[in-house]
Formats: sequence, C-alpha cells, structure tokens
Amino acid sequence: KLYVRIRRMELLLDDLLAYSRAGRYRHQPEPVDIAELVRDVTELLSLPKGFDVNVAVHAPTPVIERVPLETVLRNLIGNAVKHHHDPVHGCVLISARPVESFIQFAVADNGPGIEPAFHDRIFDIFQTLRPRDQVEGSGMGLTIVKKLVEIRGGSIWVESDLGQGTTIHFTWPRVD
Repeated sequence: KLYVRIRRMELLLDDLLAYSRAGRYRHQPEPVDIAELVRDVTELLSLPKGFDVNVAVHAPTPVIERVPLETVLRNLIGNAVKHHHDPVHGCVLISARPVESFIQFAVADNGPGIEPAFHDRIFDIFQTLRPRDQVEGSGMGLTIVKKLVEIRGGSIWVESDLGQGTTIHFTWPRVD
C-alpha cells in the first residue's frame, strides 16, 4: 500500500511539473497531417487490443504548433481509453475542420459518458470522477489540456450524457 501511495505522489509531482511548463514554450508552426499525428500518438499509448482510434476522412493539414497539439491529443485519447467501461469494444473518432483562423477538433468516444453536472468540473485541477484507487491519475490531464488550448487563444468544451459517450471539442489556432 505504501508503494501505491509513493507512485501516486510521483505521478502527481510529474503532472504538476507538466502543468507548470504547459504553454511556457512556443513551437515553430509547421504543416501537420492530423491523421499521421493521431497515428503517432496512438502508437505511444499502446492501446488495449480491440480499442480503435480513427480520424475522420478529409482531416486537414494545417500549419500549427505540433508538439503541444500532440500533448492535447495524447491526453484526450488516453483518457478515453483509461475511463472506458469496455475497452475491448472501445473506439475514438477524431475529426478536424477549419473554422475561421482555427481548426476545430472533436474527440468522440463510445465510453460511459459524463453527467452534465460534471462537465465544467472535469477541467478543474485535481478533479477525477472516479476514486483514485479505481483509476490511475492525478486529475491533472484535462487541466493541462485546457491550459494548452486556452493559452493559444482556443476554447474547449464537452458534450456528453451518462451512457452516451463523450465528445471533447476544442479549437486550435492555425497560421496558414
């Protein structure tokens, strides 16, 4: 039990450090193939067998900051996997479309969903919807995502109902 507590503390400290660094550095915008980026992210996550991550057809190739966007997608896809009630049949669909000077992303899963009463709370620091002994995490992932999105002038919001899956929408600035 002591090892579990030590591991949680290490995770919390790592996540606090990631939060403090989020948005501190700007990266050179570059053309980013969204489908390729998602493939790279899913390879890093080692998804459970049967869990599918797909990109909607015709995803754009905008000129954007790749590294922080990769962090956002890694957190969102990782959350979809971590919180899924049936990972063998889990799926995430990512779509992206130009909207004014932004790319609007949607990361939709077929997981357990989130009650509307908790929609704002999921972006708060240290917030988890399940006890920490049921799911590993510090409650910092979506806080980091929100900071990375908003520090660049984007916005983030959730659409979900209990039992109906979750879609996280966010806008990301493009320079093309």
